[in-house]
Amino acid sequence: MSTTDRPALDADVRRLVDHQAVVEVCTRMAWYADQREWEALKSVFADVVRLDYTSLNGGEPAVLSPEQIADAWSQVLGGFDATQHLLANHLVTLADDTAECTASFQATHRLADPFGAPLWTLGGTYRFDLVRVGGEWKIGGVLMKAVWADGNKELMTLAARAAG
Repeated sequence: MSTTDRPALDADVRRLVDHQAVVEVCTRMAWYADQREWEALKSVFADVVRLDYTSLNGGEPAVLSPEQIADAWSQVLGGFDATQHLLANHLVTLADDTAECTASFQATHRLADPFGAPLWTLGGTYRFDLVRVGGEWKIGGVLMKAVWADGNKELMTLAARAAG
């Protein structure tokens, strides 16, 4: 390799490292939520996060702190017997200290329900907006677009009651 190729190689390696780091922080969000690791969940977010789940719940997007997100998610997801959020098909766009990651998701929620099906599964896409903070990628925005669902949506209400 010639020395003139070195800067291009360094830039390519940096892009690959950033790409993997972006995918990992998005995956950690899903993993920590499913494992009920609420303290660790806070670590993937920037100080202020714009959450947009309006395709599922209506209303307006929310601007929250990592603590508020972990508290809110623990009050719903924590009431389920189990959840599994799978992310795939990550498409990452990098621009200096910002990034966008779009991924397909499938989220399965399980709760014993004597009056209905015990599963609710939701599928669609996530768009994560990320920013580099102190050398680490953090999620500053999440847009969830629900495309399909199957099963018992009432489980969300039952889980929130169980966690509360």
